[in-house]
Amino acid sequence: MHRIRRARQVLGIGRARRVLGIRRAGQANRIRRASQSHRARRPLRLALTTLTLLLLPLLTAETALRLNYTGTPKPGTITRHQDALWLGHAWVDGRKTHQDVQALARRLRDTGIRDLYVHSGPLEHDGTLPDSAYPKARRLISALHRAAPGVRVQAWLGDKLATEDPDGLHLERARTRAAILVSTRRVLAAGFDGVHFDLEPLHSGDRDYLALLDDLRALTHARHAVLSVAAHQIDPLPAFHSFWGTTTGHPKWWSQSFFGQVARRVDQIAVMSYDTMQPLPSLYGGYVAQQTSLALEVTPDTTDLLMGLPFYHENRFGHWARAETVPAAVRGVRLGLSRTDADRVRFGVALYVDFAATEADWRAYRENWVR
Repeated sequence: MHRIRRARQVLGIGRARRVLGIRRAGQANRIRRASQSHRARRPLRLALTTLTLLLLPLLTAETALRLNYTGTPKPGTITRHQDALWLGHAWVDGRKTHQDVQALARRLRDTGIRDLYVHSGPLEHDGTLPDSAYPKARRLISALHRAAPGVRVQAWLGDKLATEDPDGLHLERARTRAAILVSTRRVLAAGFDGVHFDLEPLHSGDRDYLALLDDLRALTHARHAVLSVAAHQIDPLPAFHSFWGTTTGHPKWWSQSFFGQVARRVDQIAVMSYDTMQPLPSLYGGYVAQQTSLALEVTPDTTDLLMGLPFYHENRFGHWARAETVPAAVRGVRLGLSRTDADRVRFGVALYVDFAATEADWRAYRENWVR
């Protein structure tokens, strides 16, 4: 009211009304423009808030992995001579020669490698495996036993499971599991010291897989052979496999509980601790340290636990060669071992894979783990 009276005194009633009207119209326009600007900024603020909510857990998790890579491994956290190496199919189909076997034996000398997983499959989708898949296996096994005494030669068998599309091996079918048992008997009869299964994608909690392992354990132990499996990574966060499976249709991880159930049924379990989606060596190493600790917590002392090392150099979604290096992996393994069970005997690393490995990979393995 004071402003109105003051305007009347200075301008007169009529002119004051006109001036005040103009001012009010200007104020209304400013309010309207401010409201429109506020509404325009609302989606942007909503998007930024959503992005922050999505990125904050990721940034928190990545920070934790980086911190997990800090510290000094305990003395003595080096090879226990329980290590393994995955070998390609060329070793059983006739492409490798006697000279190749001798060179491999020299390569293995003075390392910690005790087991060789020789690709002898894949299984057919019905669980069968023709003898023609591994025609030179017996010759290879005999040659390796002579050239590298003490090294165990296992048949590496795998197949794509029909867990995410119908084309694949159906473990829920009893006849398929029975066929896998027959295939296992046949490869053991060919002279292999054990059998190493890599079935993917294998979802956490698969009861049919556990039933198969129970049957395989009885079969292999009756023949004094080794039962070994390649294992998925363990949830980095509780129930993360459920979230990821719902989001992507591919629940990449296993629960820690399921990992323990598998580990209790086998003689040897090798974690495929690569293809981790980590962009930096420090984050990858911290992730491997975490995986090592999680696996150690639930693997019985009577089971060999091996952590995978990336002896390959692809660049694709989920794997960056610049990040997933052998030195970073070994440091992560040693840190996890140091923090969880530094004196564990039945522990090692598994090198994936011979045909993609470089001299730098072998040198890093020797210098950082074998020592």
